Amino acid sequence: IRDKDTGMKTPTTDNKKRDENKFRAYFVRLLGKWNFRDEGQFVRFAKWLIFACLIIVEVFLVLEYSRNFSSVSADKQAVFFALLGVAALLLLSEGLKLFVVRGGKGRIVFLIVDTLAACFFMIVGGGAYAVAVYALVLTEYYIVTEQTRVSFGLLLGGVGLYVGGHLIQSLVVNPETTVDLYRLLTGTFSGITALLLHFLVVQISLAFYRQYLRLNKALVELDESKKELEKAYAVVAEVTALEERQRIAKEIHDTAGHSITTVIMQTEAAKRIVEQNPIEAKNKIVAANLQAKHALEELRDSVHLLSGVRENQTLKQALEDIVHESTDGTGITIRSQIDDLQVLPAKFRFLCNTLKEGISNGLRHGNATAFWFECKLDGDKIRFLLSDNGKGVQGDDLKIGFGLTSMRERAKALGGEVAFSWEQDDGFELSLVLPIDAE
Repeated sequence: IRDKDTGMKTPTTDNKKRDENKFRAYFVRLLGKWNFRDEGQFVRFAKWLIFACLIIVEVFLVLEYSRNFSSVSADKQAVFFALLGVAALLLLSEGLKLFVVRGGKGRIVFLIVDTLAACFFMIVGGGAYAVAVYALVLTEYYIVTEQTRVSFGLLLGGVGLYVGGHLIQSLVVNPETTVDLYRLLTGTFSGITALLLHFLVVQISLAFYRQYLRLNKALVELDESKKELEKAYAVVAEVTALEERQRIAKEIHDTAGHSITTVIMQTEAAKRIVEQNPIEAKNKIVAANLQAKHALEELRDSVHLLSGVRENQTLKQALEDIVHESTDGTGITIRSQIDDLQVLPAKFRFLCNTLKEGISNGLRHGNATAFWFECKLDGDKIRFLLSDNGKGVQGDDLKIGFGLTSMRERAKALGGEVAFSWEQDDGFELSLVLPIDAE
């Protein structure tokens, strides 16, 4: 767009915004190269910033002193060249100290050089530029020194040098003037205040930054711990799911297997007497039908992760029900002695399932017709015993299947143990010992 009066092109608002966006994008890219969450990168960035600011301050100091250079005396021109030399020496010293030297002894040498250079600037130039040089030199020490008392000691040293430089400047400019302490303090008050404020701002900023780093580190550690806990939780969930599947499989094996075994026994008995005693055979078939329905209910309970424990039913009642279900219409005899015990649900289910498994094994594998069962309290132990009159185990080795293996593992998990004993053609005995539950 051209101006109507001058014919010159004028920048549009869109062009101005575009230039501002480019300028902003440049600084975003520049700062984006530094990761301020890393203290090492933050310190390097601060050193470069201090070095750049020192260059700017020295340039302004030299420009300020070079005004009317041609009209000043030879002595002042010599002082000016000395100022240039000291400025170059200070830049070299700061560059080496900031980016090359790492040891403590070398830093002491550069501290002396920085001090002399700052004093020279104070004597020659004075004013705000000298204070700025003092502040920049001290800033680098504040950043690399984590102890506040050391930084405060450096501050006191810098203030003393600043006051001393101001005193020397007064004596050089007006040698005939006597030293007035009050005038000296009032003359350096603004510089001392600036150095104190600079110390406070830098220390508070560094304290917040280091606290930010500690919090960020803690968050990173928490994230890592969270990931580890999630992995551990996934493993625990998998193990828990596997244990739950095994528990359900065992309950299906114990409950449904026992009930179906009873159904088979009842139907076999009915088949043998159906011609001689149809009424009795019918009764056994009816009992087998009821037992099959009961087995279906138990199977559904196990599939839906239900415990199978009836509400308001004691352990003695549950064990007696299993005994009655096993003897009702089957022709087998089970004598029992059961104490009224209070146990936790896990042991409740285990004792019931163990009785069912033991009766089923005696009927299926031992062809037993009579059982003796007892579950009683013996001191601080629960003693469970089931023996039958079956054929026992043929040979010396007991083949332990899924049911007996699960029984042993579950007993061990509950703090107890299972034992098996037998005589060939003279029955089989299952013995279980569990600790009682604390009240």
